[in-house]
Amino acid sequence: MFTGIVQAVGRIVRTNPLEVECGRLDLADVAVGDSICVQGVCLTVTAVGARGFTADVSGETLRVTTGLDRPGAVNLEKSLALGDSLGGHLVTGHVDGVGEVTRKNATRLEIRIPPGLSKYVARKGSICVDGVSLTVNRVDGDEFEVNLIPHTLNVTTLSRLEPGAKVNLEIDLVARYVERMLRGDGDGRPRGTDRRRRLRQPRGGRGGKRRAA
Repeated sequence: MFTGIVQAVGRIVRTNPLEVECGRLDLADVAVGDSICVQGVCLTVTAVGARGFTADVSGETLRVTTGLDRPGAVNLEKSLALGDSLGGHLVTGHVDGVGEVTRKNATRLEIRIPPGLSKYVARKGSICVDGVSLTVNRVDGDEFEVNLIPHTLNVTTLSRLEPGAKVNLEIDLVARYVERMLRGDGDGRPRGTDRRRRLRQPRGGRGGKRRAA
């Protein structure tokens, strides 16, 4: 689990296996098997070196994400420990889709949402873009807009984005479960199954016959 508060900007220097130089990220408490969020993607550390770490990336992960298949700058965050401050929002590092930047200026970023995800994005709600926790400022159809403050631009890779760039998106974890509950099939059964069963049950006891008065 992560918070979407980027701790350092690192750099992918090799892709097979993935090798990341961590810059200012402190690796003193990182061990093999730990999780690190790389550009919004949760990866398992397979080796730790003096300047960074390595991780295996499956073909499926590469298929549904962007930015892990080539050298370049990446946002890094170590996994959340119990008792740590939750400065952003709950982030799993499981990318829901790849969006596309449609417009960007010094203070705002507009992104096109992949099909099927727009219903999870709400004004004043949270969304994770390339591992960065952001508050949605506006939603218009299949696009949403977020505000960018100077600090975010200084400590993440978002300042490098241009129209047409692809970004990893993770919807708010709470929105995912709310939608599941509202569907009414959280136990795998269609809504109303129990009620229909009761309506079909014969009246008058187990045998189905009513006792004579």
